[in-house]
Amino acid sequence: MGEVYLARDTRLGRAAALKVLPADLMSDPERRQRFMQEARAASAVNHPAIAQIYGIEEDDDVVFIAMELVEGSTVRALAEKGELDVPSAVQVARQVADALAAAHAAGIVHRDIKSDNIMITHDGHPKILDFGLAKLREPGVDPDEMATMAMTQAGMVMGTVSYMSPEQARGLSTDHRSDVFSFGVVLYEMATGRLPFSGASALDTMHSIAFEPTEPITTIRNELPRALGAVVDRCLQKEPDDRYQDLKDCARDLDRVRRQVDSGVTDAVPFFERLSFRPSAFTRGLAGLTPKGVTVVGAWTLALSGIGITAAIEGGLGAAIPFLIAGLLLFGHVQRRRQGLRKRFVKKARKLKAVQLVGVQEDQLLVIVEDPTAGTYLKLNSMLESVNGGLYSGQPLTMEVREAGDQDIRELAMTSGVQYIRKDLAG
Repeated sequence: MGEVYLARDTRLGRAAALKVLPADLMSDPERRQRFMQEARAASAVNHPAIAQIYGIEEDDDVVFIAMELVEGSTVRALAEKGELDVPSAVQVARQVADALAAAHAAGIVHRDIKSDNIMITHDGHPKILDFGLAKLREPGVDPDEMATMAMTQAGMVMGTVSYMSPEQARGLSTDHRSDVFSFGVVLYEMATGRLPFSGASALDTMHSIAFEPTEPITTIRNELPRALGAVVDRCLQKEPDDRYQDLKDCARDLDRVRRQVDSGVTDAVPFFERLSFRPSAFTRGLAGLTPKGVTVVGAWTLALSGIGITAAIEGGLGAAIPFLIAGLLLFGHVQRRRQGLRKRFVKKARKLKAVQLVGVQEDQLLVIVEDPTAGTYLKLNSMLESVNGGLYSGQPLTMEVREAGDQDIRELAMTSGVQYIRKDLAG
């Protein structure tokens, strides 16, 4: 939205930041209006976690915002370096949630919450920056009507792709709950060091945000408190009604997480739950084993059982525990085998020149091709045979290969299950 300069307020003797709208954007009424609105939005909320606006000035053809100088590092930089431990991440999130709640109460939706727009000062305090995409409630409108008045016009896609809410990604109407989702993405990033949604292109990422499930943070880092995972999960619900309706409630939940962390008593994911072992799944898994699965599981079971029994006889029951754990890990591997093979198919298929899109729906693979040769079909069939030959359990995968136009591919891209789409179509 602008160029930022370090300045000095000669009247008050303090450092400041000047955000200047570049001359080439001055003639654009929409950009000029958005720039002016940024100053109005940020100055409408008085909160220690929101960068303070000193004023907005016009001098000839130059328009600039004078604001608090915030020195430090962005949340993104700290997360990438692994410098945010759990207590620090929770503390930052708590203050940001409180600041956003205050902004929402004032009728302001930020619409571009991301880790690059949150600075951590040298003394450890977060500051929310860049209200350039903010939406303000119209003067005189009751705060209870904020959800209606603070909506983005349907059909417009605004924000930074990886941090968009599902409704932003789909160009639907948005309100303050879109900020809740984006806040959840930042919290996820702080907790795990990575983003919950990503893709080979912007369209892939938006599709993932809109339709794909989120991997729980406690499966990425087992030591994270489940209470923190519950907060992240609630923020990242696809439907706005299922998220926090007020980030004050989120802040209170984060307070409880912080007390757990400070006390050293957290509800981290139990060890046996990490092994992805479920008795019902175990029963279903045995019933659905393929011949290869029977061979592999049977051989490992016999080997582990034999060694485990021998160890128990010679060293007592305690000596057999490692072999029991190894057996549970083996079963977890069997459970995840199908998902891994599907990913392997997609990875290989996308390397074929004729392949334009690959979709996965349970046991059905969809491959869209352009100008395929006989070799294309041979390779795809061979890849499918290889996948099915590697299954340990369940029904074999099936595949549909068909040709489609660019428009058809773009429409298919917005359905759930798409794992790959040609780059020029995705863009």
